[in-house]
Order: sequence, then structure tokens, then C-alpha cells
Amino acid sequence: MLKITENAIECCRDVSRIAKQVAKHDRSLADQLRRAMASVALNAAEGSGAHDGNGRMRLRTALGSAREVDVALRVAEAFGYVDALDAKLMNRLDALCAVLWKLTR
Repeated sequence: MLKITENAIECCRDVSRIAKQVAKHDRSLADQLRRAMASVALNAAEGSGAHDGNGRMRLRTALGSAREVDVALRVAEAFGYVDALDAKLMNRLDALCAVLWKLTR
């Protein structure tokens, strides 16, 4: 589980940089990006430490937030707030979603 949390924190670093660019155009979307990405890391960490139904719920929340980050990034790109999205970040987010999805099943 530590790898999931570390991957989420690495995504936080990348998303933070992007959110700074987005904030120049749309503070609300930038805030949403930051909060959703923080939710991924925090809920993944909490869920990985629990061995009951609450742990699975935290992992589901992390998954939902990861999907939210993905779409928010694509919206920012579509609105022209950022240039082409970093493929490495998008792949890392996709991998996080895949692992979280497996863990919630």
C-alpha cells in the first residue's frame, strides 16, 4: 500500500504545479484540483491502514477523487488553461485508478 500512497503524493506534486497555472484563469477549478488530489492521497493512506468496511470505503473515495482529478485536468486543457497534459502524470493517475479499483472489489 505504501507504493499507492507514494504514487499519489508524486501526483500531488505534478497537480500542484498545474493548479498554479489553472489558478491564473480559474481559481475554483484550481482549488478543486488540489482538493481532489489531496483526497486521493489521504483516503488511499487511510484505506490501506484499515482492514474493515471503512477501509474499502476510503479506497472507493480515493478512486472517485482520482477520476475527478483526471477529468479536471482534461477540462483545464480543453479550456486552454494549460498546454498538452503531461503523459507521465496521466499514466500515473490511470495506474492509480486501476489499483484502487482492484482493491475495492
